Amino acid sequence: MLSRRFLRIKVVKSLYSHLRTEDTPIAAATKNLTHSIDKAYQLYFQMLSLIPALAEYGRERIEIGLNKRLPTYEDLNPNRRFVDSTVVALFERCDELCDKTEREGLGWTAYPEVVRHLYDLLTEQDFFINYMNEPKASLRSEVRMLEDFFINCVQDNELVEQTLEEMSLLWVDDLDYILTMVLRTLRSLREGDEKVALLPQFKNSDDEKFAADLFTRAVVDYTDNIDYLEKYTRNWDMERIASMDLLLLSLAMTEITRFPSIPVKVSLDEYIEISRYYSTLGSPQFINGILDKAVADLTAEGRIVKTGRGLL
Repeated sequence: MLSRRFLRIKVVKSLYSHLRTEDTPIAAATKNLTHSIDKAYQLYFQMLSLIPALAEYGRERIEIGLNKRLPTYEDLNPNRRFVDSTVVALFERCDELCDKTEREGLGWTAYPEVVRHLYDLLTEQDFFINYMNEPKASLRSEVRMLEDFFINCVQDNELVEQTLEEMSLLWVDDLDYILTMVLRTLRSLREGDEKVALLPQFKNSDDEKFAADLFTRAVVDYTDNIDYLEKYTRNWDMERIASMDLLLLSLAMTEITRFPSIPVKVSLDEYIEISRYYSTLGSPQFINGILDKAVADLTAEGRIVKTGRGLL
């Protein structure tokens, strides 16, 4: 499922874009954010559909070998361990994956060169060769082999990234996170399972609303938040502070004051961590220092009121 951190990052990117195109109505920007989140979940199905696509291509290769005029011993006695594996069968019989792929036009039928490239790459890997030559394969060994495939063959693959960018401009940035969802799905499989337990898009209804609510409130609060934060940055030239730092500070302030069920520490930790990847080297320390002071003052002013889990 899409984590809160992933959703926060989506909001960060949407807010950054919105602040630079102020003529875009909030409703339209929120719709674009929701579409981006939906597309990320769609990518999860697109990557899972690689498993049956590779197996089908493998069967085609076996059939070509069997039909050669002068087949070799290997052609006549193919190793079918992968194409007939339990895990492959589970994904091929997964109604939710099949329905989603067909309904939303997903899959790899239009990109046979990618499937061929990945299959050839897979069959060259030591982990695949070892798997194919094991005396007896187990579901665990099938899962490990597919985990290694996604980590070593799909991740950071230039052709895959180029193709995903062609399919959707939103997909390339989300690939690494979506691959972690794919790995979690594989690792959840157990001997005797009759179907794959696919991950839902959101953990619960609160998560489903979280990103849109946070974005809308952050847009409305942005100017007031920046004005409030100015007293903590008087020794800094505001024009020299990274724009992403100001955005993250404002977004954190909105979450801390507007979302009573989210603990303050969770919000602080999340935005400090996000700054490590999306701002400058000194941003985590800077953001941490400013937010510590802001939280103390906001608490004294009665603007931070937490309930339920937020009290922890």
